[in-house]
Amino acid sequence: MQAHSQWSPPTGTLGAIVAEAQLRAAALEPRLDSFSNAVSALPLAPCLEAALRQPTVALLAEVKRQSPSKGLIAGSLDAVEQAGAYRDGGAAGVSILTEPKHFGGSLQDLRNVIRRLGLPVLKKDFHVAPAQLYEARAEGASAALLIVRAVSPEVLKELASCGRLLRLELLFEIRDERELEQAIGAGATMIGVNNRNLETLVIDPATAERLIPLIPSHIVAIAESGVNTRADVERYAAVGADAVLVGSSLSASADPAAATRALAGVDRRARGG
Repeated sequence: MQAHSQWSPPTGTLGAIVAEAQLRAAALEPRLDSFSNAVSALPLAPCLEAALRQPTVALLAEVKRQSPSKGLIAGSLDAVEQAGAYRDGGAAGVSILTEPKHFGGSLQDLRNVIRRLGLPVLKKDFHVAPAQLYEARAEGASAALLIVRAVSPEVLKELASCGRLLRLELLFEIRDERELEQAIGAGATMIGVNNRNLETLVIDPATAERLIPLIPSHIVAIAESGVNTRADVERYAAVGADAVLVGSSLSASADPAAATRALAGVDRRARGG
């Protein structure tokens, strides 16, 4: 109950993008029946959670053309070519940004990668309503991102229930202990700790170091943002990360397969709990 009383709508950059996402979600409502029909005819997508459970720290490699924090990263990037390079470099899964205005992503990127590659694919967007999760599942995504700070605790539980109904995996993204508690309470099987505060865009690399040890061992724990080098991967391996999500440094690389390979193979260490 405490989490409910303390929640307030997001501000700053996150607040602005969430407001836009709510408009995009509302525009999807008339298509719910068609999404539902498509979902009923689809097989299950490759399992992201299983792919991230490895003896070494798994890489969830992100296709990212731009971002509010870095501006233009790789404007002409081809999503299928990039994701294929990640696969060749040893990535366990691929994150595809579908937010168009601030990240230069598209649903077509998601479709193309899913159709051409066999890796589990995370649909990374600002998901604020069930219609977006129906769309993600209808397009064949393995998983969708849920940013805990972006929605009220009530909506978070609604989205979690929707994901279970659709058999769509969900990656809960958190940045503090209260959000971790909410994610666990909503039944999370994968939790990402974002070192970047999406409201202010400030990175604190210690965020994942503080929170990952608190994530129960049966949940996949992922360090996000500010992972650029093998030393960064080793830093989060030391506190029990099962995986890292890497976007900007790989997307900007002239040789993304080699850049991915350079981050792979770091031994994973078990967490308590």
